[in-house]
Amino acid sequence: MIEAACHCGAVRLTAPEPPHTVTECNCSICRRLGARWAYYSPADVGLPKPGSTQPYVWGDRMLAFHRCRSCGVTTHWQSLDGTQERMAINARIMDSLDWPAMRVRQFDGADTWKYLDET
Repeated sequence: MIEAACHCGAVRLTAPEPPHTVTECNCSICRRLGARWAYYSPADVGLPKPGSTQPYVWGDRMLAFHRCRSCGVTTHWQSLDGTQERMAINARIMDSLDWPAMRVRQFDGADTWKYLDET
């Protein structure tokens, strides 16, 4: 079990295990957030207390990016329509990750919607 928490500790999420791989996306929002996303099944994630986060939704209204209402740290994103079988936790808010050993995949969300390390 691994825990992710915002800076002030008001928002906490749990996941069954630390990520082995994280994704950096260059889309307009992810580039600005600077998040590294760890993907999990929504059924496996312990979500924060209702009302502790503020969602941000725009564009095609597929995802809600959540941030702490108190300190403003981006904590996770969730699918709004329920069709996605995954959600993402901002791995940068997980303590004790072995970053030098972590595989960081680059995703081109700004243009091709493909991982740049795939051929």
